[in-house]
Amino acid sequence: MDNKKPYDLEDRTFNFAKAAREFVKTLPRTIANIEDVKQFVRASGSVGANYIEANEAIGKKDFVMKIKICRREAKESGYWLRLIDAGVGLTATRDALTAEATELMKIFGAIVRKSEH
Repeated sequence: MDNKKPYDLEDRTFNFAKAAREFVKTLPRTIANIEDVKQFVRASGSVGANYIEANEAIGKKDFVMKIKICRREAKESGYWLRLIDAGVGLTATRDALTAEATELMKIFGAIVRKSEH
């Protein structure tokens, strides 16, 4: 992942999902990794997909619910990253993805807090 983060959350969540897919291509193929990677790929892509849905929400309540789903999927992405065996030389990439998942979770949490008031 590059150090320059886009301000547009659609782009940022897309870049997160894309980086996740690039990362998993480099991982050791163990039985555990295969299953954990499937879950990680789903969760990482779901962050952006739900953000797009939130932007098309019918009302405020629908928007907040979809943003909460974004937050949950970002948190889940971090969970699966912790379980993945990155092997030698890939821990820095995993750590960068984990940091981005955490930042996205915090951003969506802030949006929820501001939207509920």
